[in-house]
Amino acid sequence: METLETLYRAPTERSPLLEFDFANRRLRIEGESYPEDAAAFFGPVIQALDAFLAMDSTQPPALLVELRMSYFNSSSAKALMNIFQRLERAAGAGLGVHIRWHYHVEDDTMQEFGEDFSEDFEHAVFELCEFDDD
Repeated sequence: METLETLYRAPTERSPLLEFDFANRRLRIEGESYPEDAAAFFGPVIQALDAFLAMDSTQPPALLVELRMSYFNSSSAKALMNIFQRLERAAGAGLGVHIRWHYHVEDDTMQEFGEDFSEDFEHAVFELCEFDDD
């Protein structure tokens, strides 16, 4: 089985932290996302996800996806949907996919986005996780 290097992008003022740790089967996206070119920013993670999902393995791997977004624009939402569609297809094909959508207890907007995204999942587990700064 081929091994993939961890994909990591530090957060900036306009883009979120992005970490795809293949060895631990964990994709993490945190922060604000309104890059000038969302397709270019999210392109590498989508390519990495496609490579991960295409890996030949005798046992389907599980994947944990953790999102802790404080803001994202519409082009970032489209990129997230592209990621989610791939994850749902993979879950339907037998991959154990668990998505945790973290939102601040006082952030109704991010809670609603999580609820809306969760409606598109039938096979993957989509968990809404409330957190507080305390």
